[in-house]
Amino acid sequence: MAPTFGVSVLPTASGRTDPVEEARHAEAVGFDLVTVWDHLHGERPSYETWTLLTWIAARTSRVRLGTNVLGLPYRPPAVVAKMAESLDRLSGGRLVLGLGAGGSDREFAGFGVPVRAPREKLEALEEALEVIRGLWSERRFTYRGRHVRLREAELEPKPARPIPIWLGVYGPRGADLVARAADGWIPSMPYLPPEPAARRLAWIRERAERAGRDPDAITCAYNVPVRVGGPPSEDPARLVAGEPGEVVDRLGGLLAMGFSCLNLWLSGDRADQRERLAAEVLPHLRP
Repeated sequence: MAPTFGVSVLPTASGRTDPVEEARHAEAVGFDLVTVWDHLHGERPSYETWTLLTWIAARTSRVRLGTNVLGLPYRPPAVVAKMAESLDRLSGGRLVLGLGAGGSDREFAGFGVPVRAPREKLEALEEALEVIRGLWSERRFTYRGRHVRLREAELEPKPARPIPIWLGVYGPRGADLVARAADGWIPSMPYLPPEPAARRLAWIRERAERAGRDPDAITCAYNVPVRVGGPPSEDPARLVAGEPGEVVDRLGGLLAMGFSCLNLWLSGDRADQRERLAAEVLPHLRP
């Protein structure tokens, strides 16, 4: 499978940059995927993730669109199922639905949504996965979980294709959920550096095989902070930086570990970084 390359777009509403134009530029220079994170609470002016991604979808035509990742407590899973079907249909089948159990309790407390214990977060994420898939596939769907309950819920139309669901999880229980039930895994280098990430990736593939799944059917993506130009990173486990050849070598090493999609977080002049990556780095990593 050929590797794919994404780039994160900052959902800033400060006026200093335009996230929609950033996404259009990423598509123009050849990226495969554009992602937006989901932090709704905070003093920095920002757009709501789904609204911004919908606007990006309307202004682009080819690039895939990813949530990286939706904080589960913010939106009921059944509502997410409906939102995802609509955006995937309107965008011509370009959505990648990234979900996370919810990492920032302070954010959720601020917005008055459920603040769960770590074990409850994974339970709720697994229930959300079952609910979303159930609503996408069954005419009337009833579900009685600990965190989610539905009674004869009807979602129409059903998705025109299987919408991929990637999970942004880190621990062994989350990785086990990826191996059993998800379409992809998307951790971030600052929180899971390459060596432990490679071990977790191998563990997911082994667990998937045990569960009777094809490990190659699971997309293993990685959020990677990148800077092209200047000196190498002082902390190479958390930032890929240096001259183009050095960046090619580092990113190539991540692909060799088994990651099939690299989603890049950019430092410095973002437009310049997108252009340099597209012209000087990515051609050396594509087959």
